[in-house]
Amino acid sequence: MQRTTLILNDETKQAARRLALHYHCSTSEAIRRAILKQRDAIFGLPAESRQERSKNLLRLIELFNGHDAEDEIARLKSQDEGF
Repeated sequence: MQRTTLILNDETKQAARRLALHYHCSTSEAIRRAILKQRDAIFGLPAESRQERSKNLLRLIELFNGHDAEDEIARLKSQDEGF
């Protein structure tokens, strides 16, 4: 990790603080997260992240293979009627 100094005007300082409150983290961490999100928005997700998402999606497909959503919804609705 490399330490750096940023000079923020009032608008960017307020934005960084709002992000920090939203993420429940330090202002520095909020700025790091914002940089990474902006990078991903411009250049797309890194190959490793895409591979991990693909792997997770395939696992979900495998888990739900043969699952009938309509039957599940009907079962849950019938259980709710008992309350």
